[in-house]
Amino acid sequence: MELWQLICLGAYCAIVVVLGIYGLHRYQLLRLFQRHRDEAIAPAGRFATLPPITVQLPLYNEFHVAERLIGAVAQLDYPRDLLHVQVLDDSTDETRQRARQICSRLAGEGLDIDYLHRRERSGFKAGALAAGLPSAKGEFVLILDADFVPPADLLHSVIHYFTDPQVGMVQTRWGHLNREHSLLTRIQSIFLDGHFVVEHTARSRSGRFFNFNGTGGMWRKQAIVEAGGWQHDTLTEDLDLSYRAQIAGWRFVFLSHVEVPGEIPVEINGFKSQQHRWTKGAVQVAKKLLPSIWRSDAALKAKVEATFHLTANICYILMLLMALLTVPVLGIRTHLGWERLLIIDLPLFSFATMAISGFYLTSQRVLYPDWKRQIKLLPMLMAVGMSLCINNTRAVLEGIIGHETAFLRTPKYGVTHAVRAPQQRIYSSRRTALALGELAMAAYFAFALYQAWHTGLYMGLPFLLLFHTGFLYTGSLSSMQQWLLHLRPVTTAP
Repeated sequence: MELWQLICLGAYCAIVVVLGIYGLHRYQLLRLFQRHRDEAIAPAGRFATLPPITVQLPLYNEFHVAERLIGAVAQLDYPRDLLHVQVLDDSTDETRQRARQICSRLAGEGLDIDYLHRRERSGFKAGALAAGLPSAKGEFVLILDADFVPPADLLHSVIHYFTDPQVGMVQTRWGHLNREHSLLTRIQSIFLDGHFVVEHTARSRSGRFFNFNGTGGMWRKQAIVEAGGWQHDTLTEDLDLSYRAQIAGWRFVFLSHVEVPGEIPVEINGFKSQQHRWTKGAVQVAKKLLPSIWRSDAALKAKVEATFHLTANICYILMLLMALLTVPVLGIRTHLGWERLLIIDLPLFSFATMAISGFYLTSQRVLYPDWKRQIKLLPMLMAVGMSLCINNTRAVLEGIIGHETAFLRTPKYGVTHAVRAPQQRIYSSRRTALALGELAMAAYFAFALYQAWHTGLYMGLPFLLLFHTGFLYTGSLSSMQQWLLHLRPVTTAP
């Protein structure tokens, strides 16, 4: 082989090794989940006298869902003299008038509700939560994003876990209001179910750190203050505060049996924007807190798991590099023969593809009677996950080099099931260059498929097809969304 071929093959093998290590980590989470899944999670006791609770509702241009959220919170089953609601509205559109009117009406009906509007949106969501905390009347604070609809018994389901004075936060499991809306929302629901059911259960019940997910969780106000409060030097203020609180000694509880349904992004660019924010934020938190985590008194298993958790997004860079190396490596295979490279491909298949399949399949079996129907989506789920490597590689690199970007909200349209909300206003998210890059990669893998077929490397066809399908799906859907935005009036969220 020539020198450049040796370099390509060496890089490819190194990428496979690292991806294999992170694949093994997924197997470890699955093992921990199976070991702890049947453990009973019960509160240490019950409050003889219920404590006061503040419900914080951070809003920003939530025209379609603000009324639904505030109305659902008003129906929470909790003594009215112990319930305080803060609507933390940073909106710049008509959401302000709508939310203020709803708050005024509910206040007239006896609900203790405050409408707080900031002229300067400094710190974005973290800034809004921090601004409301000093005037929060409750000892405990429930946080709900605009696209969530809490069940009436939520506060009673959560509050008694705080009878343990070491518990600083209780996280509930996200449900999905619009899971069946489209193929995209069904795929996203499986991604989220794997995170909540497998990851959260494994980490929380095995004594490892896990994170508050930004909504559907209740905090002890003292824990927020002692951990240093809400900070906005990362895009994932929830992940940041979670690790700081647990480093400080607070214990977190995850309630898999308590579901709070929320709305999944219905537009591909909204989904990719959300993934970009979560990915970049995790990298920022890793840079900020990993040294503190390793200097802390936490158990070694907690430190190792935190490292895997916060650095897992580097796999997107490796996946993109592996994708770009596909055609050169296919050429090398024709010289070496597929049998010699089987020792490379088998670990990749076993530690990555099979680990991912088992990870998400487990969550579907736990949650849904129709889990067998979800199995059919696993190939498409893996394809979409692979296609995110361009979008999320950009996020990882921005996080590493410290490139600052604004907190971009994920558009919500009040979509439930297969019905779109009336009188929709569209919030533009222009990512044309990214979509073109994904379509270019789809064309690249079409060529790779042809080359593999032409040279008889048939065993690689399914893997190549996943990459091609994923890039073609996300690139085409993104381009179509941009085209449609030119055909209808657009209200752009500042």
